[in-house]
Amino acid sequence: MNARPALAQNDFSPLTPPPLGGWSPALSVSVVIPAHGGPHLGLTLAALAAQTYPDHLMEVLVVDDGSEPPIHLAEIRPVNTRVVRVETGWGISNAVNTGARAADGEIIQRLDADMLPSREHIEALARWHHLTDYLVTIGMKKFVEAPSLTPEQVFRAGQLSDLVDLDRAVASSTEATIAKTDGLRKSRNPYHVCTGPTVSLPRDVFHAVGGLDPTVVRGEDTEFAYRLAMHGVVFIPDLDAQAVHLGLPAQHLDRERAVRAVEPYLAHRVPLRRDLRKDRGRRWLVPYVEIVLDVTDASESVVREAVAAALDGKLQDVVVTLVGPWSRLAGGRRWSLGDPDFELRLMRDLFSHDERVRLIDEAAPTPAPTPFRYRGPVDVPLHRATLERMIETVQKDLTGVLVVDLDDGRTARLERTSALARALLLADPGDDLDGIIATTHGVRHAEPARYWPPAPAPQPVTIPAPATPAPEAAAPEEGDKKLLRRLRSALRAN
Repeated sequence: MNARPALAQNDFSPLTPPPLGGWSPALSVSVVIPAHGGPHLGLTLAALAAQTYPDHLMEVLVVDDGSEPPIHLAEIRPVNTRVVRVETGWGISNAVNTGARAADGEIIQRLDADMLPSREHIEALARWHHLTDYLVTIGMKKFVEAPSLTPEQVFRAGQLSDLVDLDRAVASSTEATIAKTDGLRKSRNPYHVCTGPTVSLPRDVFHAVGGLDPTVVRGEDTEFAYRLAMHGVVFIPDLDAQAVHLGLPAQHLDRERAVRAVEPYLAHRVPLRRDLRKDRGRRWLVPYVEIVLDVTDASESVVREAVAAALDGKLQDVVVTLVGPWSRLAGGRRWSLGDPDFELRLMRDLFSHDERVRLIDEAAPTPAPTPFRYRGPVDVPLHRATLERMIETVQKDLTGVLVVDLDDGRTARLERTSALARALLLADPGDDLDGIIATTHGVRHAEPARYWPPAPAPQPVTIPAPATPAPEAAAPEEGDKKLLRRLRSALRAN
């Protein structure tokens, strides 16, 4: 399990999972079930008690999110089952985080309290994690009206079709996407289908991305999955991990309101949802691009021009990060005009109150959750079309890095966060990250003309010759008199 194959994009085809029932698991699994009341919890626990995954490698944590009366465990349940009470906060995200912090397992399996997983469900998802440690596995689910069942019936059932009429079940909307994209192998944004309520991932990965966000009260699973994507994971749906959800999805009750309720949360936190960011002039919680400029030895005037160009491009969903030795600028008494850090102090005072400009000593390994990062010389200001065109290039085939070879031998680059994060997961100390990205996502080199288009040549100015003034028109009376005189002269001549 130490192997970390360099999987390209989301193509997990090189991985071959062991057959169900024909292998020996070694990793421990913590099944985390957030519950507020939970009228079907007894059925869920009964289904988990019948799992094929070894008892000694599985624990179940039922996270009681303020239930009244408090949750008490049913008699039929997995051997290692316990209740974890939420002490502070509320909601599904907070409950899942509470359970994950209390978990002992190497794998976190999220499961809702109204799910009936098939007997092989945990085994099917966990087997992939024995192959490598940067996968997120997704279980299948169908929705059914809750039938009248007892925990004993669930525990003794050989398969889900013994309990519910699967022919009348409502398929999850994600199933069509999974089928259309070759099981997500060809998906451009596989995090879209990772919407819970049955997802499995390494505990270290769960904590590395910060768990679920308790401030996201709608669409929390999608937002969490997006951050997982920015961490570089590969998403794998397993068709053998079947389950039914007891009750129809909220979209069936009021689809229009269900969609609208999610939009504000995803618009602010998932920049790749460009369809949700069409309002002009808006500022969003997570920007689309981070522009990183090293200003250590630059003058204030050069940096001012670079920042102005960065913020005035066609693509304005950006944040500018100025990297420099800001921490060495001590406070206290007023600094003198002869200060050796005069330029840095001037820049600090100029930009420190601009919410779109950040001053840091060292750029982070990745800009996550921002999906793109630009790096380039501070004395080569961005053209208004630079970022827009660079992103257009990398989005055609999901290129990991676009390197623009500038005329003076230097480079400017646009990095895809998910590709950079994948490389960091796979790299050993001293490894060339671009070499890894070339394998997993691709590195493209380009000439600068498209991204810094030359200014149009000035058009020649032609000064027109002065117009000849037209003769003044004769007054009507004078014209009539001249005409009469000519007619009389003609008559006399005849």
